[in-house]
Amino acid sequence: MDSNFFEFLRMKYRINLNEQQKLAVLHKDGPAIVLAVPGAGKTTVLISRTAHMIMNYNIKPENILSITFSKAAARDMKDRFSSIFGNNIGSRTIFSTIHSFAYSILRDYANLTKTYYSLIEGDMSSANKATILRDIYKKVNNAFINDDKLEELQSSISYIKNMMISTEDFLKLNNNSFSRFNDIYNMYESFKKKNNYIDFDDMLTIAYEILKSNPDLLKKYRNRFKYIQVDEGQDTSKIQNEIIKLISMPNNNLFIVADDDQSIYGFRGAMPEELLNFKERYPNSKMFYMEENYRSSNNIVYICNEFIKKNVNRYTKKLTTSNPSNRPITIVKVKDEYQQYTYIINTLFKKQCYYNTAILYRNNLSLVGIVESFTRHHIPFYVRDSKINFFNHWVLKDILAFFNVALNPKDKESFEKIYFKMNRYISKNAMNFVLNAKSSDTVFDLLLEFPGFQHFQLENIRKLSIEFKRLSKKRPSEGILFIEEELEYTNYLKDNCKNLGYSYDSVKSIIANIKIIAKETKNIPEFLEKLNRLQKNIEDSKFNKGKNAVHLSTIHSAKGLEFERVYMIDLVDGEFPSSSTIEACNEGNLKPLEEERRLFYVGMTRARTYLDIITLDSVANEKAESSRFVKELQDIMLALQEFQIRNSIKIGSQIVHSKFGKGKVQNLNKDKIEIFFENAGLKKMSLSNCLKKGLLKV
Repeated sequence: MDSNFFEFLRMKYRINLNEQQKLAVLHKDGPAIVLAVPGAGKTTVLISRTAHMIMNYNIKPENILSITFSKAAARDMKDRFSSIFGNNIGSRTIFSTIHSFAYSILRDYANLTKTYYSLIEGDMSSANKATILRDIYKKVNNAFINDDKLEELQSSISYIKNMMISTEDFLKLNNNSFSRFNDIYNMYESFKKKNNYIDFDDMLTIAYEILKSNPDLLKKYRNRFKYIQVDEGQDTSKIQNEIIKLISMPNNNLFIVADDDQSIYGFRGAMPEELLNFKERYPNSKMFYMEENYRSSNNIVYICNEFIKKNVNRYTKKLTTSNPSNRPITIVKVKDEYQQYTYIINTLFKKQCYYNTAILYRNNLSLVGIVESFTRHHIPFYVRDSKINFFNHWVLKDILAFFNVALNPKDKESFEKIYFKMNRYISKNAMNFVLNAKSSDTVFDLLLEFPGFQHFQLENIRKLSIEFKRLSKKRPSEGILFIEEELEYTNYLKDNCKNLGYSYDSVKSIIANIKIIAKETKNIPEFLEKLNRLQKNIEDSKFNKGKNAVHLSTIHSAKGLEFERVYMIDLVDGEFPSSSTIEACNEGNLKPLEEERRLFYVGMTRARTYLDIITLDSVANEKAESSRFVKELQDIMLALQEFQIRNSIKIGSQIVHSKFGKGKVQNLNKDKIEIFFENAGLKKMSLSNCLKKGLLKV
């Protein structure tokens, strides 16, 4: 029967499964985990197994629940299943995100108890989570929260919910930079409870509590979903795992497809440890491996396999492929960001085919320089995640305020943002005097009228007025330097970043990107216009989806995608891996480094044929070290090269030495090699030394 099914798949639907895939598809009862490497065809296996259970075991489609990570993945899986096996069974089979499934539990509970919830996230929300948290933060701290910190606050709350921990435990584990975080969290929870509001994370925690406290409802779901399949199992958080475990009991017909090497969402509460402990939790479970990569060339697959083996906490797998070798992975070392962009643009121009090409980066801030460069060179692009805080960042707003005052010294609003950031002894009382003045004079003229100033302060104001006039005449790139140094904005940043909850390095990155935009502009109005144009270009890039455009994405957002050609950029220590990860590593905590190595691995395995790894000597005019991951790759590639050359050298082999030129191998005894060179005669040398130094070519 089983062989007939696979023949049926092959003949009718052109689905040709390998032996490892077939074993996974045939599993029916009890818990199982399928460890699937990148490009192993896991979606094909999931939909084939679903069809096999329906067609060969007469299991009703509505009794199978397939849970996946994102709406797009669930939709794709349902569409693929229906297009292959027909809408009749496709429409009855459930492919859902965990959040959507949890929401259905809440709806059931609401119908039973008349307890109705309002969602405060998503397009259809009547209230807004971000607005609520902004208001609560203001009440608790009597201060406004900017977009960056708001995003961090939301992530922290989400992490607590997904990890099922208390705020106290969270604060012990994390360097939280929020004043009175406990109060903010408790006030947010009380506000939601009072108004019957829920956010996405509450869907999970409340659904779990409902199932735990309502045996009849739990029984209903257990009876309905006799078989549960989980895609991207490495991305599930603790609360998600608990819901899945609860539903699948007592029969535990749980089929998880995962790859612990692609677990990259620790900040959301994803726990690869759940996978590593699967056998302990389910002693009778089956384990299947899908180790063949159908996506990438042999060159890429071999190096990726060796690279991820550096991680210790993982299942032992061997990434293999039947694909031929093609272009080797290329490690490109450039002087700075500008050379990086030039290299990419030159290689893109040679191809003139932008479709199926991706530029991947660790942080969304890397997008700014690429977009600026692409815009100048008229290269079309599509941004996977256009939500970028750069254009609303307080540092950029500060720089713009400096420029605004330079162009218009009467701009009180802009001056209010920066008056205390220049070390010019301007008090809040003096600023209020300016704001309340009815006169239309410049802010500097008004300050000179303030009665509370001493002589030296008045002299500072006169100098400041002249400095802003000088600023107005400078090219923007020179102007930013002038703001940093002459107006002492750098000193303000160094002194206050920690208090504001930012690292000085992250702020320097923002300024470096502002300078990239400013570099090609002649005056301040041109700079402001360019800034607006770049923001609009990023927003409008969504219309380039599926067109002949380069795909720009963080590695996190590119997970699950594949491209013919991939460039990984900004690969320096402190950026990738991050400074905090390096710090943790130096203190003996390797967990963050292993997650970042997995992220690097995910980036590399997006490439089918071409993979360029780009590292820089300097960033923002400061010396940079190549990412330690790039160094690991170099060691792997050097060892491979040595192995290949060593295996190809025999007595009589024609050889080229970088110093002595062409020669012929006369004798080879373990590590000793004798070569007769046309110009230098017979030379005896150590083969291993020659290979390590890259002196020999066959």
